[in-house]
Amino acid sequence: QVQLVESGGGSVQAGGSLRLSCAASAYTGARSWMGWFRQAPGKEREGIAAIYSGYAGSGIPSYTDSEKGRFTLSLDNAKKTLSLQMNNLKPEDTAMYYCAAAPSIVPGRSQLSPSSYNYWGQGTQVTVSS
Repeated sequence: QVQLVESGGGSVQAGGSLRLSCAASAYTGARSWMGWFRQAPGKEREGIAAIYSGYAGSGIPSYTDSEKGRFTLSLDNAKKTLSLQMNNLKPEDTAMYYCAAAPSIVPGRSQLSPSSYNYWGQGTQVTVSS
């Protein structure tokens, strides 16, 4: 049973920082895609950042343009722990943040598309006040 457990959410003021972590247990194999997504009330779930983890190590993270420069994705390949460092947070970053994983992604699909992922965590809430 694949489990993804997020932690690190909370409430901060605008301009503050948070670090989210996602621990993956009993994953399906040594090769996988992992990513962070978020969903604000009344909005669709959207991708933030994703990375491929393979036998030779991790690939280069991909980011949604709006988060590039503020958010940094990192992966501890040995521990299968995915982290998202979020700096200069804005009120519009307020959302439930989810970790997701997939053994592979269908060619032609984006690694930042929620539909590309099979496994999801329960989410961790991030609230940014102005």
